Amino acid sequence: MRHNKLFTPGPTEVREEILQVLSNPQYYHRSSEFSELYEELQPKLQKMLYTKNPVLLFPSSSTGAMEAAVINGVRKKCLNLVNGAFSNRWHEITEMNGIPNDVISIEWDTAIKPDMVREKLDTGEYDAVTLVFNETSTGLMNPLEEIARVVREYDDVLLLVDAVSAMGGVKIEVDKLGIDMLLAGVQKCIALPAGIAIASVSDRLLERAKEVNRGFYFNIPRMYKYHLKNQTMVTPPIPQIFALNAQMDYILNEEGLENRFARHERMAKIVQEWARKYFDIYPEKGYESKTVTCIKNTRGISVADLNKELMKHYVRISNGYGKLKEKTFRIAHMGDMQVHDIYGILGLIEEILDL
Repeated sequence: MRHNKLFTPGPTEVREEILQVLSNPQYYHRSSEFSELYEELQPKLQKMLYTKNPVLLFPSSSTGAMEAAVINGVRKKCLNLVNGAFSNRWHEITEMNGIPNDVISIEWDTAIKPDMVREKLDTGEYDAVTLVFNETSTGLMNPLEEIARVVREYDDVLLLVDAVSAMGGVKIEVDKLGIDMLLAGVQKCIALPAGIAIASVSDRLLERAKEVNRGFYFNIPRMYKYHLKNQTMVTPPIPQIFALNAQMDYILNEEGLENRFARHERMAKIVQEWARKYFDIYPEKGYESKTVTCIKNTRGISVADLNKELMKHYVRISNGYGKLKEKTFRIAHMGDMQVHDIYGILGLIEEILDL
């Protein structure tokens, strides 16, 4: 069956070998076979995230893990750093859960700067900060390392990071940066079918969560209790866990982490040079994403019509997200996509638009 090859920022294209792994016969999730699979997977995830922290599996999209972060991690008041659709989702989640919060809200094409964070944390009002590292909606990569350095100056403040469209494509050293929760779904840079999210959880967050004790399904102390037995609290999406284990072997042993990160940088450079030649790039210079490029529609083309033409060739890209629809379009260069795939999609767009 023909399908549209996905140059979208999630879900991303999944290799045939991984699709075959999904068809493995099921394990009973309370069996020793499942526990062995879980135990085998754990050090692989820790290696990818450069952490000794436990890495929990969430039977949900990334939004579930985001909700878990704030309902378990905020005791006093949360500072939400908003410069895109998904960082605004952090704000919506804290609001809807009745969690006290403030927001630093800036234009979507502008990066969050460390001094903005320091000014707010100096008030002593907050004990948690939420940040989207790589905004999928805008193709903007916030300066995680610099912001993490600021947050570490405040002993009682937890750093909760959405790395949804970066994890597995960009190097993120969790322990070095002092990140208390780093979360992502597997359907983007990790290049698996959607259905599971993973998150590293620090000792500080585990202790905070025991005090806060909000929620049932996303209760981190309860999840951690089962994690210690190499199990999950609720029935997990077992096919995705089979696939995640196989993909981690590929990432770590066949491609190699450093090679994977370098490939993502190479693809980003190609797309962004092309975008500046024919259009322009939406986020401010110096903060462009390494996994998805958000391109300003300076030519006033119909992005919807462009996608219709692309799909005649069995490929597709993404329109702008939310208020940026038709004002921008996005080309993802993440997951298992290769450099030759990127040259192919760009050449096809040039042909369709007669550039």
